[in-house]
Amino acid sequence: MAFASPRDTVRLISQAPTAPNGHVELALDFTLQPGWHIYWLNAGDAGFPPSVTLDAPALAGPLSFPPPEFFLQDQVAGYVLSGHVVLPFAATGVGSVVSANANWLVCANICVPEHAQFTVSLAAAAAPALFSPSRIVPSPFPVLIAPDGTLEVQGLTPAQVAAARFFPNLPGQIINRAPQPMSFTPAGMVLSLSPVGAFNAKQNLDGVLELTDRTGAMQALSVSAAPGIVAMVTLPMLAACLYAFVGGLLLNLMPCVFPILAMKALSLVRLGGGHAREVRSEAFFYTAGILAAMAGLGGTLLLLRSLGAEIGWGFQLQSPIFVIVITWVILLATLNLAGLFKIGVAWGGGAGRQHAFLTGLLAVAVATPCTAPFMGAAVAAALAAPPAAALGVFLSLGLGLALPFLLIGLYPPLARLLPRPGAWMLWLQRALAIPMGLTFGWLAWVLIRQAGPIGALLLLASAAALTAAVTITRLRPVALLALLALPFLHTQAAPAALLLPGAERYTAARLATLQAENQPAFIDLTAAWCITCLVNEHSTLDTPEIRAAFATRHITLLVGDWTNRDPAITALLQANGRDGVPLYLFYPAEHATPVTLPQVLTPSIVEEAIK
Repeated sequence: MAFASPRDTVRLISQAPTAPNGHVELALDFTLQPGWHIYWLNAGDAGFPPSVTLDAPALAGPLSFPPPEFFLQDQVAGYVLSGHVVLPFAATGVGSVVSANANWLVCANICVPEHAQFTVSLAAAAAPALFSPSRIVPSPFPVLIAPDGTLEVQGLTPAQVAAARFFPNLPGQIINRAPQPMSFTPAGMVLSLSPVGAFNAKQNLDGVLELTDRTGAMQALSVSAAPGIVAMVTLPMLAACLYAFVGGLLLNLMPCVFPILAMKALSLVRLGGGHAREVRSEAFFYTAGILAAMAGLGGTLLLLRSLGAEIGWGFQLQSPIFVIVITWVILLATLNLAGLFKIGVAWGGGAGRQHAFLTGLLAVAVATPCTAPFMGAAVAAALAAPPAAALGVFLSLGLGLALPFLLIGLYPPLARLLPRPGAWMLWLQRALAIPMGLTFGWLAWVLIRQAGPIGALLLLASAAALTAAVTITRLRPVALLALLALPFLHTQAAPAALLLPGAERYTAARLATLQAENQPAFIDLTAAWCITCLVNEHSTLDTPEIRAAFATRHITLLVGDWTNRDPAITALLQANGRDGVPLYLFYPAEHATPVTLPQVLTPSIVEEAIK
């Protein structure tokens, strides 16, 4: 007799109508409702696998599990099974009737422990069930595990594998929620695991390795990784540095960096008739400011992550306090360009070098909201690498950002191509105050999304006080009032409304439900401080043709807003080899392997992906 609930239906079935010599193959047969799951042999961070006992004198052997699914919800990673699940086991000492007691945990947004007693008759008249062969096969590839958790599968090539994940048989050996970055060496495929607790570098690591090819087909291999030395992966790090360099160079074309680059170009024009030494000094100190800022930003990010913080690229902009401070800096630059006050430095000598260095620092501060092509993979590789290699990637990113002006420093005659200084520069300086002022307005909008109307009012009040302090000498002490606003900033309790009409807020549970119902989903991971994200949403995702295409194909649009810190979104980014937004994923209806779209979207790119 079957056990039935609104969550699942469970039966005890037999593979044979009789039990010769008291031996027979039995199975627990689960039919789970959409959105519900049970747990694998190793449940992961929470839960427990199904268990079964037989009435004496019969004995039940261990359950045989199919390949697991990776499930992440609110930073809790589970190894789960869903849909129709058959768990075979061998029984000995069996007569004509078998009585069994089974326990299992079934979960969705909530978890419900269930228990049932089953009786199955092995009479000849009973119709036997046919058990499918196990979908987990022994690995044909040698597998090694290094003391640092690096797993090497020898003989695999990039043409064979598009994605991979390892599931250990025993709990407490790796950080289950941690990403498993994949790379390749001449010897084969390498996965970077995160060992903890029960991991023993001197013993084999047993588990299941799931390999997904370019078509989305998955193969599950049973592996027993032997302790060994895995070759260092040098080529991917070199590639990551190259990607970072190109990404930094492309940052110069992103809208968030334009006002700072315009300021820098203006300062170089002032040197158009100057000596080569002055031109070289200006460019080199600007480059030094960028590299110092990138090293500081990257080092802080690595340090905080090593201490357990779930953060990624652009983490500082998730702090309202940082946003208001950088907004003040942009406001001061706007007032300076508008001619309302002068920053107390000259355009040459030591003061000029200080100005160039500080401009480099500011360029990095305003560049972090942008994510250029190539940057996502480079930053993810850096955060998965040792600290020294990671800093090399961040410095490569800074070098790419500084390159246009560094070339002028390396070859000062290039400065002769710039227009000669003249009265026209005053008009250009005033014109540049406009995009700088727009940057101030954008940052104020970001703060509204983060801290609500109260935060915005505090920002405007402090901005008014700061403006009065720098333009009216006798009111300069009023600048202290701006600093008093900082302690009162707070993140609003309720998340800001989604900007895309018809979208739903992303949660792991909602995505799991859509997948269980075989419904396609498009995920947009975004943030208010990400200019690239906002441009993509306005130019592509919020256009009539894309909205119509989603409606026609019944695609659910899920938006994950990372403006404030959200561990669930951080985990999804890391699970897809990213550490910053934007990230666009399309989950087709036919299989769960997502399609990753480029960081810069067009309607044709989205339409091609969803086809």
